[in-house]
Amino acid sequence: GPTGIPDVVLQAMHRPAVDIYGGELEEITHSALDDLKILARAPSARSYLYIANGHGGWEAAIANIFSRGDKALVLESGRFAVGWGEQAKAMGVEVEVLPGRERGGVDPSAVEARLKADAGGTIKAVLVAQIDTASGSWSDIPAIRAAIDAAGHAALLLVDGVASVGCVPYEMDAWGVDLTLTASQKGLMTPPGLAVILAGPRALEANKTADLRTLYWDWGFRDGPLHYQKYCGTPPVHLLFGLRRALDLLMKEEGLEAVWSRHRAIAEAVRAAASAWATPSAAARPSSPSAIEFNILDAAARSDTVTALRVAEGSDADALRALTKTACGVTLGTPIGGFVGPGGAFRIAHMGHVSAASIMGVLGAVEAAMRALDWPIGGEGLSAAAERLAAAISNAATERDQGQCCS
Repeated sequence: GPTGIPDVVLQAMHRPAVDIYGGELEEITHSALDDLKILARAPSARSYLYIANGHGGWEAAIANIFSRGDKALVLESGRFAVGWGEQAKAMGVEVEVLPGRERGGVDPSAVEARLKADAGGTIKAVLVAQIDTASGSWSDIPAIRAAIDAAGHAALLLVDGVASVGCVPYEMDAWGVDLTLTASQKGLMTPPGLAVILAGPRALEANKTADLRTLYWDWGFRDGPLHYQKYCGTPPVHLLFGLRRALDLLMKEEGLEAVWSRHRAIAEAVRAAASAWATPSAAARPSSPSAIEFNILDAAARSDTVTALRVAEGSDADALRALTKTACGVTLGTPIGGFVGPGGAFRIAHMGHVSAASIMGVLGAVEAAMRALDWPIGGEGLSAAAERLAAAISNAATERDQGQCCS
């Protein structure tokens, strides 16, 4: 992130500021806080908005849950969950990182085993990212909750949903998540600058004794009766205008389930293209393996919002990114956190304000650039992506027709 921002969201922000102490802006605040709970399927939670990025959301979660010396178990699946743990450590929390599956998501069985070994119940909370945009991994949050329960452990479950909420299925209450955080710049299709916290009953209870709280982060202060308390000062007026319009797009105009389906279809198209590129083509280059390889080896653990691809020796990911940007106007993601092949790596984002047309343009640019650089790749990725999208479009049309018949 930031991902693309719809024109209507930008237009909603292009207006004068209003009174920050009540009236329209107060109504926008309360409606956004209510809708964010619906977006995350979290009716039992309280919602909070911060003028911050996702890292600010991390700090808000840590400050409101932990006391100095408490212990957190961080579930490694990429750079970002580990980064959250590093931030907790800097704030005085004892942090243990549980290694994840190699080039995959979190292993729930390892979580269960570690928590069973914590006989004294020293671990206060488990920190995990549902989707890690550095590695491209997806982790099974319900399975992690089940592992905590199977261990008979009282640890809270804290989930970073920055790259997932508003993009893929997320059911905070049903999954037993105690705290969810997200931010405006990805699935919420709003410029960077807003962090969101959804705190469930157990998180709110933990907040009562947390001694890392400061006035800015403290939920107790933000629960006060005055509008300015919701932001501990001046509200982010124009970001709120944009967020309100983006929430309407997600929840009223497209519909949340349709948003999830769109992300799944587009992700499958990207993976189909990458699979075609990664399949060695004996006819085209019999002596060379493909230049492309998925970073996440387990297909079930690949995320629906970003795909990370490693590049083999003899090909240069930096050259590819430079060519797609200068020749095609397409910016590919750089590698983060050591997830690289001998020739580097690149990432394709497919989250937020993204359509079949836009992703086909990106895939076409990538394939054209790889061929221009004479990379050894397999089949035609663009054709494979089109076939996958055609199947999704056909299935959606059938479902609509069946719905009309039954109505």
